[in-house]
Amino acid sequence: MEISLYLLALQQTLDSGKSLPFPAGVLINGQTSNTFTGDQGKTYMFRISNVGLSTSLNFRIQGHSLKLVEVEGSHTIQNTYDSLDVHVGQSVAVLVTLNQPPKDYYIVASTRFTKLVLTATSVLHYTNSHTPVSGPVPAGPTYQIHWSVQQARTFRWNLTANAARPNPQGSYHYGKVTPTKTIILANSAPLINEKQRYAFNRVSYVNPDTPLKLADYFNIPGVYSSDSIQTVPSSGSAFIATPVVPASLHDFLEIVFQNNENTLQSMHLDGYDFWVVGYGFGQWTAAKRRTYNLVDALTRHTAQVYPNSWTTILVSLDNQGMWNLRSAIWERQYLGQQFYLRVWNPVRSLANEYNIPSNTLLCGKALGRHP
Repeated sequence: MEISLYLLALQQTLDSGKSLPFPAGVLINGQTSNTFTGDQGKTYMFRISNVGLSTSLNFRIQGHSLKLVEVEGSHTIQNTYDSLDVHVGQSVAVLVTLNQPPKDYYIVASTRFTKLVLTATSVLHYTNSHTPVSGPVPAGPTYQIHWSVQQARTFRWNLTANAARPNPQGSYHYGKVTPTKTIILANSAPLINEKQRYAFNRVSYVNPDTPLKLADYFNIPGVYSSDSIQTVPSSGSAFIATPVVPASLHDFLEIVFQNNENTLQSMHLDGYDFWVVGYGFGQWTAAKRRTYNLVDALTRHTAQVYPNSWTTILVSLDNQGMWNLRSAIWERQYLGQQFYLRVWNPVRSLANEYNIPSNTLLCGKALGRHP
């Protein structure tokens, strides 16, 4: 009951046109303190997920190295790090070998790119330890953006893992496919009707009274707009709409996230993983393609965009449907920084998409229609 009331209060704050307050703290597995126990000499896998609402985190374990082995389903080149940045909506997996003298060690997660640094600690306990944690909590990076960019560029696909040999990627290689379309998305934080909203390319999304998939299936007009959001940023005032960007099944898209704000962004696409091929500072131009990693970029589901910077992803649209592209930062997503990507093939086939279930609940303008 208390959680429901808290969430309602957050919703009312956003609905009133105000931003959410700065987080009150950081938790690890929902707790202010945890203990993880392991045997000296053994190696354990830790999966770190940032499930917070708004803030990037840095993860580290006192006196221990983190060997990165997986990022959101992608097997990585197994580089070793002292600490890792994990942005909102992202997950990584690391191997940690308990090769230190037997005692207890701090596990630390702290906020990134914030003036006030919030820190959560837990304990890594060796089973043969008789010494509690001691010393200062290991410090992590705070506002070093270049440090984070350089680390992100070292995350690379392991081309020899989890695939056929000797050609791990088969006959398909993302770096040799010519994009069928380029979409440049500039995020913004406009005031609309004197209330805080968020937008892509000046368009702030609002939910319609009819679910988009039902409107699409029954070809119901007036529910969403296919031309309100442009594929390149433009000048002008922001406005509210229900934007859907049309695309064809098997298109290969280049999507550039252009962040002209002073805060880090985190972008997520439902229904797909995508290759994160480039990060850069300032304004994206076509010349930036020369900096792309077209060999061993990771596939993942959520990509960070650094302040006053750009991030480029490549995505193969092989999954028909209506898919949400949004900010993973929940205030921004709730207040309109999202849209839907309609991946479509005019030839109806069960190989592409199943039929709508006969017991589908209908609402809005779809009431009274029959699947």
